[in-house]
Amino acid sequence: MIKQTSANRTMTAPIGTKCQQEKSQNENSHGTPSDAESQLPILPTNTAEKSPLAVLQANGLVETGVPRLHVEAGLYGDTDADNEELLAAQAEWDEVETVTPGKLHVSLSNQSQLIAFNEALHHFQTKDMTHLKSQIKPSIHRSGWTAFRHLVFGPPSIHRELMEEREMVFCIAACSFDNEEDIHLRVLQTVYKKLTGSKFDCKRYGDHWDQVGFQGVDPSTDLRGVGFLGLMNLLYFVTNPATLTLAREIHKLSQHESQNFPFCVMGINLTKMALQALREDCLNKECNRRRQVVGVLNDFYVGAYLQLYLNWKHHQRTIVDSGHVLKDIETFSKKNPRAVIRNLETHLSEKHYVADTGSPRGIKTDKGPQLQFSGVGEIEEKG
Repeated sequence: MIKQTSANRTMTAPIGTKCQQEKSQNENSHGTPSDAESQLPILPTNTAEKSPLAVLQANGLVETGVPRLHVEAGLYGDTDADNEELLAAQAEWDEVETVTPGKLHVSLSNQSQLIAFNEALHHFQTKDMTHLKSQIKPSIHRSGWTAFRHLVFGPPSIHRELMEEREMVFCIAACSFDNEEDIHLRVLQTVYKKLTGSKFDCKRYGDHWDQVGFQGVDPSTDLRGVGFLGLMNLLYFVTNPATLTLAREIHKLSQHESQNFPFCVMGINLTKMALQALREDCLNKECNRRRQVVGVLNDFYVGAYLQLYLNWKHHQRTIVDSGHVLKDIETFSKKNPRAVIRNLETHLSEKHYVADTGSPRGIKTDKGPQLQFSGVGEIEEKG
């Protein structure tokens, strides 16, 4: 069982052991993204006594079948060599200086640096992702009357100059988490530090990840269906000064005694929804208006999370309501993407959050012209 931060709830983890050993930390674990997402199911009503993650797993909102990580037993035996090793370890421990209260000095020099969204995005803009293009599904195939109706009555086609950026988003969603990529590890650590307020790196594997709402000891196993895009959306949410306070408010609610829910797992479900909205051309009009894709997708994602937060908070929702709430948000958001973003702008303005100074504004790539991105707080109405 994975213990939540709330005293009265637990999360069922798919991992058979708590993988805290150094050997398991060095194992290379990859999330396996699949770019095909299905509609979020409506949660049945007979799940009231299940743990939050058990409810989400039972209804397809989190992935199961996570590979087990094993820890070797019997670290110390009865041989002389083992006893000598134990004595040496004890001697090393005895040499550690006793820490006096109020005089704790811990070096931060060996801690990973926080990563900004722009830096992580630039990594993908300059990365060769040709091998991923055959795996992505950037649009819905339509034929016959459906295709004609979509052409005549549907949203406008996305501008040609935005096609490459749009394709990049789907490639990121097809990209697995890689323990060998420093950028990947820094993104994961940044999400954890921003939500918990910690200044120190946490272990790659462990039950501490449930503090930010992952379902097991390895966060990468939750990224199936959205790949690294799930972490990119979370990174934008917690590093953008305009939305960080909101992210922490939602995270606080997610740890409520009765209204708790897994923050990051819920965010991954909203990434699936946002990606599907992009695939169905629901965001085309807004992308064309702002002449960008990434910025629109980010704000749509945060706006959808805001809708969930307000609904959850004011209607006293619990994890049993998650399926219905997500379905309602998906239906409304796809039909009214501009309203979702406008509601976010209004909420941030009324709450007097810090003005946006960290949203993506444009990064020069090594492969072409400069791409311009903006976030909430930088949008100017155009006639």
